[in-house]
Amino acid sequence: MRRTTWVIAGSGLAVALMLGGCSSSSDSASESPSVSASQSTEELMVMDAWAKASDSDMSAVFGKIMNETGADVKIMSATTSASDMTELHETVDVDGQSQMQQVSEFTVPAGGSLTLEPGGDHIMIMDLKSPVEAGEEVTVTLSLSDGQSQQFTAQAKDTGAGEEPYHSTTTPSS
Repeated sequence: MRRTTWVIAGSGLAVALMLGGCSSSSDSASESPSVSASQSTEELMVMDAWAKASDSDMSAVFGKIMNETGADVKIMSATTSASDMTELHETVDVDGQSQMQQVSEFTVPAGGSLTLEPGGDHIMIMDLKSPVEAGEEVTVTLSLSDGQSQQFTAQAKDTGAGEEPYHSTTTPSS
């Protein structure tokens, strides 16, 4: 299982996250951990982060985000190395059909987690610069509500998951 531990300096709002994959062990991303640290005692962990390999215009990043602090953490946006257009998405039921739509933020509850998975919340990568091939790494940067950002990599893998159509909304839900 891939596991990355981060330590972030907080200035009033303690921050912690964990990103992990929603895959079986037969198709999981790289097993090697990477670690970065700063001066704080709060931890961020990433487990099994992965991106969908794609030769079309879109891909997505999936995982599990875990907050080990005593305060909610809000993810306001994400950017990736694969595209200049990356959005936070949820999957909703529209007239009996599962469809993706943009949201304004993800909240990871204090002491809790948020799972990013096909058919649920995820980081959507649109207008790919080039195909995302299996085995390639996509760099993802999360922007948090306290002004901090956190970077990690997600290894691309082939999967049929995440084929829901896109449902455009004029105002992102929260």
